[in-house]
Amino acid sequence: MDQSGSPKVTIKKYANRRLYDTESSAYVTLDRLAQMIREGRDFEVLDAKSGEDITRQVLTQIIVEEEARGSTMLPVNFLRQLIGMYGNSMQGLVPDYLEQAMASFEKNNAAFRDAFGTNIFADLTKRNMELFQQFTRGTGAATREEPPVKPGTDVDALRAELDALKAKVDKLGH
Repeated sequence: MDQSGSPKVTIKKYANRRLYDTESSAYVTLDRLAQMIREGRDFEVLDAKSGEDITRQVLTQIIVEEEARGSTMLPVNFLRQLIGMYGNSMQGLVPDYLEQAMASFEKNNAAFRDAFGTNIFADLTKRNMELFQQFTRGTGAATREEPPVKPGTDVDALRAELDALKAKVDKLGH
């Protein structure tokens, strides 16, 4: 079972490099496999002729295509370090380390979302724009449709928001 509660899907890769989803009885693309991952669906890719599990190679191919499209996520220095580890005595430790690092990243990301909500940056941007608009109205830089804001009111509210955010960050750190 995968994250969505569905059984693992078997994908067969044929000699003509086409990928066949045995669950939906249809050919799929690498883009569709990437979407399945984002949806939390688990799959394995088997060579149709030999039955060999080639999931790792197909996942690597998806990453290469994403990077080639400009959706770069892997820094050049990281890639160099990773390549340098092949054949190194540390090669056996790297997969476990990377899995633990990604699990930790996902855990921290979930905690951040729980503490601040998913739209914290959008909310902060909106609030900053409101304050900027109020400032420009108060200085006469824009037409005065609303009365000027009392000095200190918005600053105090912003300080209170900042203090609340600091408290949440401190709470996450402990």
